[in-house]
Amino acid sequence: MVVERRRPAPDTSLGYLWQLPAMILLDRLPSPMVAVHVDGTLVYANPAFEQLVGWDRSELDAETFEKLPALATTESADRSPLYTALRESAGHLVDLVHSDGSLVRTIVSTSVLLRQDDPLALVTFYDLTDQLWANGPDAAIPPAFLEPK
Repeated sequence: MVVERRRPAPDTSLGYLWQLPAMILLDRLPSPMVAVHVDGTLVYANPAFEQLVGWDRSELDAETFEKLPALATTESADRSPLYTALRESAGHLVDLVHSDGSLVRTIVSTSVLLRQDDPLALVTFYDLTDQLWANGPDAAIPPAFLEPK
């Protein structure tokens, strides 16, 4: 006997979105994203981030990730330097080191998780490498990636 385990179809399109699991949505986003725990553990990297830096998930761990970004870190007693740096780098140019050794110039977004007591920083990286090569270092930073005032 086959038992149907699917949820009933939602009544609305918005209802459909409400039913989708967050991890499926994050995996499908074309923007490179990572989630880092306050202790510095790399919790999540989506396929777009893997493509951006040339590493696959099995190779990406906290130790590898700490080598990727050249982030200015601030010491904090209760938070890892990596977590703090990701939050403080919002809207700033950050170089990531690709698996082939080349630099990938990016802008880090503000964490999607906005509260200061959130245990994760979930950020997006906007790849500016081609734009900076074409337009020089003074190329405009997209407003969506600038820290809110």
